[in-house]
Amino acid sequence: MAKIEAGADLKESIRHAVDAVGGFGAYIKEGETVLVKPNFNTIDPPPASTDPAFLAAFVDLLHEHGAAKVTIGESSTFYGNTRWNLENVGVKAMTETRPWLDYLAFDAGKWVRREVEGGKYLKHVSVPEALERHDRLFFVCCLKTHCHARYTGALKLSVGLMKPQQRMGLHLRNIQPKIAELASLFSPDLIVMDARKCFITRGPSEGEVREPGVILAGTDRVAMDIEGIRIIQGYEGSTLAGVVPEELPQIARAIELGIDGYGQR
Repeated sequence: MAKIEAGADLKESIRHAVDAVGGFGAYIKEGETVLVKPNFNTIDPPPASTDPAFLAAFVDLLHEHGAAKVTIGESSTFYGNTRWNLENVGVKAMTETRPWLDYLAFDAGKWVRREVEGGKYLKHVSVPEALERHDRLFFVCCLKTHCHARYTGALKLSVGLMKPQQRMGLHLRNIQPKIAELASLFSPDLIVMDARKCFITRGPSEGEVREPGVILAGTDRVAMDIEGIRIIQGYEGSTLAGVVPEELPQIARAIELGIDGYGQR
């Protein structure tokens, strides 16, 4: 995993972060189709949601490095309208100037049942059928605290890949280990975290904002979230003060499950 300081040129900063973990060529081949999962649970301003400028720079880099077709896919809160969110945050406008780019509201499409191997808290979930129609899966996540899960980053981004009606049960109890078990169903080829801003309290839609000014990139969601927690802990008043990152239940369960091979490299 790499952590770099973001500069004035956002696109070059993202490129620099990915270059530090092998470059885009290590994660995409010429002519492949790509599904990009951002964070538009709502359209509250960053870091509550993905910065549209960050997302635009990222998808442009994917196309420049060979992606024949890029789809931005998301499913917002179970009480929201994903298509409306994507259109009003500017994703639709992005596609109008990029013929190779499309967007997809998962909740308007088909869902398929997936069994959670070794699940203690989740036995099966429904995930977007669209995952089966793309060669690559990339995550673009934010950095923030969370009022229910305490922290949300790379692992929790997978909640947007769960059928909205099932998220009610996810939040009722044992949300943190459930996050890890859900995340075990997916293997993103690359994760990029926009940590130029973060919440250090409350979240996920609002909180005290700080500006670490960094971008993280890599393939290990556990390592990225551990670093994300440490970044937040660097600010006085953080609700994660005193937490041992590896002992946070979502992290601990992800380590038990061996997600992304954390600690095995």
